[in-house]
Amino acid sequence: MTPGLRERKKERTRQLIADTAKQLFAERGFEAVTVGEIARAAEVAEATVFNYFPTKEDLFYGRLEAFEEMLLSAIRDRGPGESVLTAFGRFLTAQEGVLAFRSPDGDEAATEQLHTMTRVITASPALLARERQVFDRYTRALTALLAEETGASDEDAEPTLAAAAIVALHRTLIEHVRRRALAGATVPQIRRSVRAQARRGVALLEQGLRDYAPRS
Repeated sequence: MTPGLRERKKERTRQLIADTAKQLFAERGFEAVTVGEIARAAEVAEATVFNYFPTKEDLFYGRLEAFEEMLLSAIRDRGPGESVLTAFGRFLTAQEGVLAFRSPDGDEAATEQLHTMTRVITASPALLARERQVFDRYTRALTALLAEETGASDEDAEPTLAAAAIVALHRTLIEHVRRRALAGATVPQIRRSVRAQARRGVALLEQGLRDYAPRS
């Protein structure tokens, strides 16, 4: 159903606030910018900002809920006989997964945006703390989904362990992206290396670590 005029206006306001915030964060860093300054730059009331974004961190991570639902849907909607890990690996290397950095202006603009975003996140204790909370929430949501699908009880450790391992792979790939970005790699270079690392990570989890790093 096509959104009505009111919904389109609200979405434009939301996008304006988010874009304004990210520009200020890129220029001055996350901690140095206040919500009041964002409101003034976007020409809205401070209360309006909080109507759309309950916390300052949400201004930066405003689409995490949608990402979480895409992640869970990729697993929930996998084909018959397909493992959770296979479905998750495909999601990670799809354009909406860990490789979701692109720009309508091409790879050069996407590279600049990724470098800027990486600098803002890695320089902000508040954003890094929020990110940890988000990954914890992903793990709990995935645990609940796996427990429901397998009929596991609250006493069973397997759903929690499987979810923790899968989310750990996701976090590892994000850290890989950031290291490469901080080192100056371009988006095409990062895409190639992430896909290779994702394949290796999935293969490692598939074999259950049984042959990993035997002590001599």
